[in-house]
This record gives sequence, C-alpha cells and structure tokens, in this order.
Amino acid sequence: MSRSSRQASVDVEDAVAAFRAGGPVLIHDAADREGETDLVYPAQAVTPDSVRRLRNDAGGLVCVAVADRVARRWDLPYIQEALDHPATANHDLEYDERSSFSLTVNHRDTYTGITDEDRALTVATIGTAAAAPAAIEFPATFRSPGHVHLLRAAPGLLADRQGHTELGIALTEAADLPPAVVVCEMLDDETGRALGPVAAKAYADRHGFRYLEGERLAE
Repeated sequence: MSRSSRQASVDVEDAVAAFRAGGPVLIHDAADREGETDLVYPAQAVTPDSVRRLRNDAGGLVCVAVADRVARRWDLPYIQEALDHPATANHDLEYDERSSFSLTVNHRDTYTGITDEDRALTVATIGTAAAAPAAIEFPATFRSPGHVHLLRAAPGLLADRQGHTELGIALTEAADLPPAVVVCEMLDDETGRALGPVAAKAYADRHGFRYLEGERLAE
C-alpha cells in the first residue's frame, strides 16, 4: 500500500471514529459535482448547540438525510414526484439527475419549529427513530410542512449517487449508527459561495474536526 493510500485509510478511520462518538465530520463531495463541503452530524447526536454551529459556522440549509429503507417505511416521497405543480417539471440539474428532497417536518412537540431547541428535537428524534423505523407512527410524531428538510438517500447509496445525502448515510454505516444524518453546506462569508476545500480543511483543523474527501468513502 502506498503512503497516500495508507494516509487515506487513516483519514477515513479517524472520521468514522469521530462520527461514532457523536462529533461532526466535514465532507467534500467532488470538484466536478456540487464542489461543496457539508458539516455532517449523526442525527441522533444533534443538540441545540449543534444546530447553532450549523447555522452560524456552516450557513447553508439544515437538512436530515435518511436511508432509503427508512424513507420507504415512513412513506416519505421525493417531493418533486409528490407535488402537482408545473414548477416540479423539467429539473435540469448540472450536478445530478435529480434532487433528494422529501418533506419538510417539525416534531409535534415543537412550537414554531425553527428555534435551535425545536430543530434539535426534530432532528434527534428522526435520528433515534431511524434505528427502528417501524417502531413509530411518523404522522403521529411529526407534522408537515415544517422547518427541517428531509432528504431521501438513493437505494444503492454511493453506487447510485454520490451526493452528501448518500455520503452521510455511508458514514453512518461505517460507524454502525442509525441511518440518519444532519447535513449543512458550508458557505464563504466573503464571497457568499461554497466554502473552498482549503478553507474548509482549515476550519476543521482549527476546531479539531475531521475533514474527508467524499471519494474516500466510495473506495
């Protein structure tokens, strides 16, 4: 094994260990895809402080991705297919064939659903329930529309699609965690665009977080 291969293996192992312990991992998808780095947490480990970091330090859209088998059990559609509106037609995405977006939800015990506490409750409950999706009645626990965007992973994960939705779920599998993650794009305060890999890596280093190129999870 080459030195670069050994280092890549160590990077993945370190990221998996940090994730298993409930910490965030920064994942860059690919320069020829979205070219974005997402801040990713195991959903069941999310707290109000986690949500605060996601909105302040990442700044993108806070979403929860679940595995396809979980989405099927909860009857979660792809929103593009569920809505009967002309705006859902002719999605020409330069970076992929389709979007992973499903419903937006709030936990039924939230008030507005947007506060750090409310979103943490929604996210963490989804994460815990994803371990045994048949154990809850989804409509009895969550209401839609809400303030947490759900994403539905492709059935074959990285063999089908290599977005942050699938990369995050692949990381839960490697860490033996429930198949649900919260993801949020990291944005550059100066340009308003996606935070570049060098800056994202520097952020990870400053905070003691793990940074991972998505291709490493697909190897």
